[in-house]
Amino acid sequence: MFATGIENSIPTIDHGKTRVDEMEVCGHYERWREDFDCVQEIGINFLRYGPPLHKTWLAPNKFDWEFADLAFAELKRRDITPIVDLCHFGVPDWVGNFQNPDFPRLFAHYCGEFAERFPWVQLYTPINEMFICAVFSAKYGWWNEQKKDDTSFVTALKHLVKANIMGMIEILKRRHDAIFIQSESSEYYHADSPGAIGRAELLNQMRFLSLDLNYGRRVDSGMYQYLLDNGMTRDEYNWFLEHRLKQHCIFGNDYYQLNEHRVFADGHTVAAGETFGYAEITRQYYNRYRLPVMHTETNLWEGPHGDEAVKWLWKEWANVLRLRNVGIPTVGFTWYSLTDQVDWDTALREKNGNVNPLGLFDLDRKIRNVGRAYKQLIADWRNVLPAQSVCLVVPIKKISDYPEEDDDDAAGRHFGGSGTQAKKAEA
Repeated sequence: MFATGIENSIPTIDHGKTRVDEMEVCGHYERWREDFDCVQEIGINFLRYGPPLHKTWLAPNKFDWEFADLAFAELKRRDITPIVDLCHFGVPDWVGNFQNPDFPRLFAHYCGEFAERFPWVQLYTPINEMFICAVFSAKYGWWNEQKKDDTSFVTALKHLVKANIMGMIEILKRRHDAIFIQSESSEYYHADSPGAIGRAELLNQMRFLSLDLNYGRRVDSGMYQYLLDNGMTRDEYNWFLEHRLKQHCIFGNDYYQLNEHRVFADGHTVAAGETFGYAEITRQYYNRYRLPVMHTETNLWEGPHGDEAVKWLWKEWANVLRLRNVGIPTVGFTWYSLTDQVDWDTALREKNGNVNPLGLFDLDRKIRNVGRAYKQLIADWRNVLPAQSVCLVVPIKKISDYPEEDDDDAAGRHFGGSGTQAKKAEA
C-alpha cells in the first residue's frame, strides 16, 4: 500500500483558548477536490484521511456530516481507499481534553456513528499517535490540557488507549472485517554515558506503553509499577488485558529524524538524529508485537539544494525493503503529508503561520521534487511488491467490491437504514 495523508491535527493551545487546525491553515476546506487530484497525480490509492473532529462532532448525539459526506463520496467515486483518521491530537471544545474520563465512551459512540454512515470504509486509525498525544498534552505541557506530571500523563494515556479500543469495538459491530492500522511513533533512547543507562532503559520501556495496552500485552514490571503509582488502578489495567483486538490490527509506525534521542546522566534529552534508523527500531517493535508492519509517516524538509527530501525518501524506502528482505511482513509505506504543513517547526505550540516544506506538493498545489520522486518510486515498485498481503488475517477489499446501498454483505447483514448494521451485529 503506497499512501500519503492529509493532516487533520486539531490540538488546542493557550490553555484551550486557541485551536490549531491544520486542514484550515493548509487550505484543505477550500481545495479538497484539488487535493484529491494531487493524490491521483502521484498514483496513490491509499490516503490517511479523516473529517475534522471538532467541526463534525458537535455534541453528544449531534453531528454535522456535510463536509464528510462530500469528501468521502468523492474518495469513493475516485476509488481512493481511505485509512480513516478519526482523532488527531485534539477533541472538540465540549469534550474538554484527554483528562476527561468520559472521553472513551463518548468517542466510541462517535466511531460507531461514523462506521454506520460510511459502511464501505474498511481501514481505520481511530486515534493517531496515542503515545505522542499523551506526552505532548500531559507530560510536556504543550497541547490540550497542558499538564506536566506523570499522573496526568498516565491519565491521558489510559483514556486515549481505552477510547481507541472501544472505538474499534464499535466499528467492528458495523464492519466485521475492519482493519485497524495504528499510527504510532517509533522511538529509541540512547544513553550518552554509563550514568544515563538507567534513565535510557526506563524511557525505552515507556515508549511501548500505548501499544502494550492497545494490544493487551502485559507491560514490563517497572512500567506496571509506574502506571499504578500514577493513577491507573488494577481493574483499569486488567480491562486492557481483557479487551484484546490485536488480531484485527496492522502495526503502523512513524519515523522521523527526531525519533531517536540522546539521554544524559541528569535526565535531559536531545535529538540524536538518525542513528539506528527505521529498520532496526521497527525490528524491535515487531519482535514485541509480531504484527504486519506499515510505515505510516515520514518526511523531511526540502532544503536549499532541493534534494534533501528526495534522499530521505530513498533512505526510508531502502529501510522498508530491508524489513521485507529479512522476513518482517511489511505491507505499506507513507510520505506524510500530501501538502506542506504549517507551524510544525514549533510542534504546533504556536500559531506563527510558518510554512514547513514537507509535502509532496506545496500549498499552491505545485508538485515538489519529492513528489516527483515518490511518483516514480510507486511506478517502479508497484507491480514488483504487490501489497495484497497474504500475511493479513483479514484481506483488504477494494472499494468497488463493497455492496451498493440496500444490498446484503457476505454475512447476510443488510446495508440500508440507520442503525441496521450495529443492531444485526449485536443480535
